[in-house]
Amino acid sequence: MLNKYARAFFTRVLTPFATFLIRRGVSPDTVTLLGTAGVVAGALVFYPMGEFFWGTVVITLFVFSDLVDGNMARQLGRSSRWGAFLDSTLDRVADGAIFGGFALWYAGGGDDIALCAVSIFCLASGQVVSYTKARGESIGLPVAVNGLVERAERLVISLVAAGLAGLHKFGVPGIQYLLPIALWIVAVGSLVTLIQRVVTVRRESAEAEAAAEPGAVEPGAAESDAAGRDGVGSDGAGSGDAESAAVEEKQKPQEQGSEAAK
Repeated sequence: MLNKYARAFFTRVLTPFATFLIRRGVSPDTVTLLGTAGVVAGALVFYPMGEFFWGTVVITLFVFSDLVDGNMARQLGRSSRWGAFLDSTLDRVADGAIFGGFALWYAGGGDDIALCAVSIFCLASGQVVSYTKARGESIGLPVAVNGLVERAERLVISLVAAGLAGLHKFGVPGIQYLLPIALWIVAVGSLVTLIQRVVTVRRESAEAEAAAEPGAVEPGAAESDAAGRDGVGSDGAGSGDAESAAVEEKQKPQEQGSEAAK
């Protein structure tokens, strides 16, 4: 959802920076690795201490590497399965660190087991949402559905809420409740998205099997070629979870930039 509209805008904004890095001899893979390291550090150092504002600032600075590396790959004219695989894999690592950081806070200083469980559910469901599309595509199905909450939505909702909740330490009253609300929204949205994708795979599988019968005409052939993909962010974001090429949730040139949410 957000991928469709936001990715093109931020790609244009970040193009000059991507060009600058190329001129300095920096590779897209390097940007991918450094970006993930920055997100993981911001999430696992600041969030478990309850420093949501500064943690979100650090994460936001690095999370745009997901767009920069893909932009660099396009400018360099590179398109590799390795780049797409690396990006999609490290996206999952970054997402896990963010929600893992929330879980550590609520298991410790935040002292809220329920929200710790919700954070863990957000972590796990985000991974599974991405996997369902990747696995569906790997068995030859288009998985022509994105879903309610993809990777871009998961990140935006969670990070914006965390950053604002962190303002509580600066004296803003009541704002700390934004993060728990956001986590519940992401948890429910991820569950809905998971169900949407499972239902879609079930339907497409039945159609494919029916079309494979002798004399049958494949009912969704044209739609398969035009099927939209996931990507972010993947969870997704223009994007595609092509694990058809072992790529998963985003399909980019090196695309190191693509869940999802999703």
